[in-house]
Amino acid sequence: MTSRISSLAFAGALLTALTSTAHAEMAISVYSGFQTAPHSDVHVSDGPDIRTGWEGRSFDTPPYYGVRGTWWMDGMGKPNLGLAVDFSHAKVYADDATLAASGWSHFEFSDGLNLLTLNALYRMPIEGTKFVPYVGAGAGVNIPHVEVTRGSGRTFEYQLGGATLQAQAGVAYEFTKNWSAFLEYKGNYSWVDVDIDSGATLKTKILTNAVNLGVSYKF
Repeated sequence: MTSRISSLAFAGALLTALTSTAHAEMAISVYSGFQTAPHSDVHVSDGPDIRTGWEGRSFDTPPYYGVRGTWWMDGMGKPNLGLAVDFSHAKVYADDATLAASGWSHFEFSDGLNLLTLNALYRMPIEGTKFVPYVGAGAGVNIPHVEVTRGSGRTFEYQLGGATLQAQAGVAYEFTKNWSAFLEYKGNYSWVDVDIDSGATLKTKILTNAVNLGVSYKF
């Protein structure tokens, strides 16, 4: 839990610093949606590799969600270029076939794969309409809640997993000067390297794909 709180504090501090650098348009966004992940190979230091099928279960508790703060560089003469700090509570669960093959009774990152990234965004307003397409890319870290139960022991804790890359594309619709809604695709590729019981390590690479629906408030 300490790692998660520290990450959120870092995000807040970075947003505060960005706000103070220049007069700019700021936006706070919240979103949820449907998130999945394809199979990946899991390498365990004291056992055989596991070909893991992942389930997203986006709407199970705790649900998939995200929060984003964006600084659009109006004050620097680049109104369509922005920087964003993005936190998403992505999650994955090993499917029943994986558990049966591995002999593990529990294997998931369901209290979050927890992705924190810094991204560059570029928006392309469509003249004469309220639609604003945008694209973005960035990098950051993943902070998984590692949940593994196997014959040799149990792991249930937050850890710093490693690096994460992010790409996104979407379109916003501006209802008013301050409020807008958006639909987007967001993909993250995460290198996860964590400790589990008995001094062993677990490594995998997880690609999460999400279709998000959200709202933004500009100020």
